[in-house]
Amino acid sequence: MSIKLIAEARDVKEQGRSASRRLRHAGKVPAIVYGAGSEAVAVTLDHNTIFHALKKEVFHTSILDLELNGKTEQVVLRDFHFHAFRPEVLHLDLQRVSATEEIHMSIPLHFLNEDICPAVKTQGAHITHVATDVEIRALASNLPQFIEVDLAKLSAGQSIHLSDLTLPKGVKLEKLLRGDDAVVLIAGGIAEVADAEI
Repeated sequence: MSIKLIAEARDVKEQGRSASRRLRHAGKVPAIVYGAGSEAVAVTLDHNTIFHALKKEVFHTSILDLELNGKTEQVVLRDFHFHAFRPEVLHLDLQRVSATEEIHMSIPLHFLNEDICPAVKTQGAHITHVATDVEIRALASNLPQFIEVDLAKLSAGQSIHLSDLTLPKGVKLEKLLRGDDAVVLIAGGIAEVADAEI
């Protein structure tokens, strides 16, 4: 899925706290574009476009096509700031991506078949989600929008570790690369809970 953003360059007069405030009043979001060995560039984006895009999971995990001065480059969302109590986006950080360099991203986990797995349906277990996203390393062309975790065969007392995940081609898990096979999900049985309370 391709998401396109149209940006305008900010000149030196449009930088700083008071200039950023004026831009926000004009319906713009100040942002910075950096990385891939090129100089950082201050830009503005349409506030309403960004505000609604930030509500979608796909915007946080996709390669974005950023058009600036008639040239399009690929970026990923690295950080964003909302106003403390107003529905207002204050700032975005966008990182350029290279076709030849791996990038690190936090990718959400989508859990499937939780309601029909044996642990829940017949064994009365409760599912504890230890992690809802994972840090990955991949080329931009291999970047997944999410990773599916199928619980169809999960039984009470079992757990799912990072090494149990089925990863798309070219995707590596940061923690596994460091030797940490962390738990992602636990199916706790009723008997285990009762033992813990004694």
